[in-house]
Amino acid sequence: MENVERLVRTWVATERDEEVEAVVAEISIGNATFVHVVKALGEYLTAEEDSLRTKGVEFLSSVIGKCPPEKLNRQAVRVLVTFYCGKLEDTETIVPALKGLVSLTSLPTFTGTDAIEVVNALFKHVKMNVLVQSQRFLVFRIIDTLVARHREALKGLGKEFLSRYVALVEGEKDPRNLLLAFAIDRVLLIEFDASSHVEDLFNITFCYFPITFRPPPDDPYGITSDDLKNTLLACLNSTPAFGPLAIPLFLEKLTAGSPATKRDTLAALNVCLPVYGAAVARGFARKLWNSLKLEIFQPTDPQTEEAALKTTQVLIQTIYSIDDRESRSDEEDVQGLAKEACEECIQILREPEKSQAKPANKVLCAFMSTTPSVARFTLSRVVPHLVKLFHNPDEAPTRAPTLRLLADFISAARDSTSQDPEVLPDEGDVPLAPVKDEVLGVLTVGLKTPSTAPPALDGLKALVTTRGLLSDEEVGFVVHNVNELLQKEGEDGFDDVSDPALDLLIVIATFAPRHVAANTLPLLFSSLPDRAPPRSAEAERLRYWRTLDSLSKLCEQPDLFETLVVRLLTKLDLVCIPPPEALDTEENHEPSAAYAHSILKTIAEVLSAKVNKGHKDVVKYIDRLVPRLYNLFIYSALMSDGSYMAATDPRLASVAAQIITLITQSLAAQRQGTFIEAVFAAYLHGDVKQLADGQQKLPADRPFTPLDPSAPTLQKNLLGLFSAAVVALRKGVPLPVENEASFLGMLLQWTREHADNVLQRDAVSHVLTSVVNRHAEGLASFTSERLEAFWKAEIADNAVTYQSRRQSISLWAWVTKALLVRGDPLAMQHTDKLFELFNDTDVNWDAARALGFIVASDKILTKRNHAVIKMLYSQRFCNTLLPRIVTGANSSEQPRQNAYLVALTSLITSVPKSTYSHQMTSLLPLLLRGLDLPDPEIRASVMSTLLAAAQPGSETKGAAKEHNALSEHASNLVTTMLKNSMASQMPSVRVRIAALKFLAVLPGVVRYDILHPQKATVIRELAKVLDDPKRAVRVEAVEARTNWFRFSG
Repeated sequence: MENVERLVRTWVATERDEEVEAVVAEISIGNATFVHVVKALGEYLTAEEDSLRTKGVEFLSSVIGKCPPEKLNRQAVRVLVTFYCGKLEDTETIVPALKGLVSLTSLPTFTGTDAIEVVNALFKHVKMNVLVQSQRFLVFRIIDTLVARHREALKGLGKEFLSRYVALVEGEKDPRNLLLAFAIDRVLLIEFDASSHVEDLFNITFCYFPITFRPPPDDPYGITSDDLKNTLLACLNSTPAFGPLAIPLFLEKLTAGSPATKRDTLAALNVCLPVYGAAVARGFARKLWNSLKLEIFQPTDPQTEEAALKTTQVLIQTIYSIDDRESRSDEEDVQGLAKEACEECIQILREPEKSQAKPANKVLCAFMSTTPSVARFTLSRVVPHLVKLFHNPDEAPTRAPTLRLLADFISAARDSTSQDPEVLPDEGDVPLAPVKDEVLGVLTVGLKTPSTAPPALDGLKALVTTRGLLSDEEVGFVVHNVNELLQKEGEDGFDDVSDPALDLLIVIATFAPRHVAANTLPLLFSSLPDRAPPRSAEAERLRYWRTLDSLSKLCEQPDLFETLVVRLLTKLDLVCIPPPEALDTEENHEPSAAYAHSILKTIAEVLSAKVNKGHKDVVKYIDRLVPRLYNLFIYSALMSDGSYMAATDPRLASVAAQIITLITQSLAAQRQGTFIEAVFAAYLHGDVKQLADGQQKLPADRPFTPLDPSAPTLQKNLLGLFSAAVVALRKGVPLPVENEASFLGMLLQWTREHADNVLQRDAVSHVLTSVVNRHAEGLASFTSERLEAFWKAEIADNAVTYQSRRQSISLWAWVTKALLVRGDPLAMQHTDKLFELFNDTDVNWDAARALGFIVASDKILTKRNHAVIKMLYSQRFCNTLLPRIVTGANSSEQPRQNAYLVALTSLITSVPKSTYSHQMTSLLPLLLRGLDLPDPEIRASVMSTLLAAAQPGSETKGAAKEHNALSEHASNLVTTMLKNSMASQMPSVRVRIAALKFLAVLPGVVRYDILHPQKATVIRELAKVLDDPKRAVRVEAVEARTNWFRFSG
């Protein structure tokens, strides 16, 4: 007892939480009871001095709030309830008393009798208008708890409770309190007998509609406008009794409100009308339709129009949903608003070319998703009307808009049915079934003329995607007619129908590929020539381009892709391996290579799409496609004795490599292992039997030895197909060699001594980087010793030729990239060596560019290729190197200084903007110096970086800092960009375009008072650029000059 008294006295003096927690601890362990606490507080609870009396009640409430519920028995709660209700009369103790009641009302020993006493005390003594928000919030919390826990006791108070509650909460404005108030109101309207107080409850809720609250910035309470809207709507739709009161006010808001208010009102009607019921909806149907019609036919914005259509659907559903449960005929069922509105809209559709026809059709489309009876009635009126209109000879000019309306209506009818792919609708539940033949006939007729073909295709697409509507024969009929349309491509007026026609066929191919394979593909393949058209045959080349493009879009389905591969490989063989009697002239070489390239590119594009979509059939083409490709290219390399063969063109090998990589990516590790064994057997040992298989038989007397020092260049060029297989291997797939480090060392030596061109060097670089990235832990002798010797002999030695050193730096960068991406510490050691070359004027810029290349994204070390990639590696690399480069650029002497500028440009153009944007202020002066470097590529890269920093529209703090930095250097930037935009001073088109793009955005991010002195000069100088010989430059000049003309304070 003494300890409790001491703690109470200490708290009264200090008001620290420690004393409250100490008293609670004493009670919890049984050393004290609430009787002891009350006795210790006695003098304070009855003190004459207001502050002491308030503190006494405050301390007691704090102890109750933190005390375990089991320590408050029924008797204690009863006494405390009486005590606190009495303290509500005292204006000085009302706030701590409310805090105590908040804790008491949630206790299990708090009963219904206590609830009645508390609520009566609140109604009698609490005056909400004299309390601040936080105090009123306590009152709402108490009532909310009482309504939730002791609802039956409160119901016993009858009408008096509701009337006194309305009087208590009326006029509340704070959003935090309103959230609770709306929740309480909903319970009262649903659970209590509110029939005699409907208007009162309506008044205290609807007065807040619509919610206009906008939370302040950095609102600590996190209350949003949507929170309030949702809780208020839950009140407004809580009882049908609100209907006659609410709808007139909703109509008023629709008539006079802003677009935002109208959308809120429409959203409210959507949730309220079903609750208010069919009788209320019928009573206001005509008035509601008149208001909704205005928003649909004369919309203020698309969002409001869409909302009005949705509300129209809800209105119709509410009126007719009960009638739909009765089995009456459609004609008898649909009377009233639906029939009147439908006939009104059909009257408008008599002139389908007029602007009002489209919104009228939208209403009819909306009716299709209301009730079955309304949908059937609408369908029975709309489709016959549009079909008759289409066939009327007098209305021939309006056929295109008529078909557009019909296509939209068919789409709406399709969308009105269940979209569950597991459930096939019954024949009677397919809306368009009764009029299917008429609609199909109209749409196929529409395909015959250019103006009606696009809407007819859209209508057919909606028809074929309506589940359970068309039979298999009818789908075949559609495909036949679309094929006839595709054959007209290129004729007058039919230039723009191929894409929608292909879209339709693609859709059909997803569920009925047989028809496309049997009818469409033969048509397309027959239009592909067996020989490449000559240079002069532009129309023929255009035709095969279009055909291949169509095939690439159409043949993603497994069955269709298999046909595509077989037929295109046959065409490829004919083009690349022509018969001996075929005339071979130099003029045919380039067209043949271009045609073969297009064929391979088509296969690659479709295969890439299939890989992106996760098609499982991709893996089987390791046996059906890859051996044919290897056979074709190896055969061509072996048999080309000075005579031209299209498959020896490196551009074709590059596309074939893409195909091989895509397929290898998809293989399981075990299958990759057997495949790579065949690849290594062919390339290292000349055993091509396991790898290559095709129509052409490989000559046994001509060995395939691409890695032999004396191998012909055509064989060496096929190393790209070797690397294509290696780069996509999974980490767990070993290379079929005795020692991987020795193998990589051999490749390193080969590329330095025997590689003839960049294609071969790139292939070896890709193999090195892929193997090092996946198996670095077992390649220590290569990544340390072998590469160290390579650095000293091939890069650091000034006696080596410039071209050779440059190539070696590229190879070094590839290996360093492999280590960096996997997070290997050795990567930074390799990077440091590049800085050692900054004093070497021969290769310092190449070393500087390599720093950016190391961290830049590429197509080799990717997740899809199963590379080992550590998260945020580029950010860590940039954060490590950027300070070093900035320091070097600011403090070094030439030639190191320029090398650092090149390194800076290369680095920041290779990493995401977010990596360096926070340092833009310090980087900008260096970037401006980079614009004086003679290399056009460097200038263009700097300008791209500056353009990214100057892009308007970002309101972030980082963007503000960047724009401020640009403002500081605005004058120099304008002068430099103008100089770089002139063809007489800058021959590079890329630089001129980049400079003009930057000038175009500068007025959007720099204040007028800063740029104003430059305005006249810029406009005058840009006028000269309007005569640039390149159209792309002139376009950017017009854009930039227009922006500066409009630039004003």
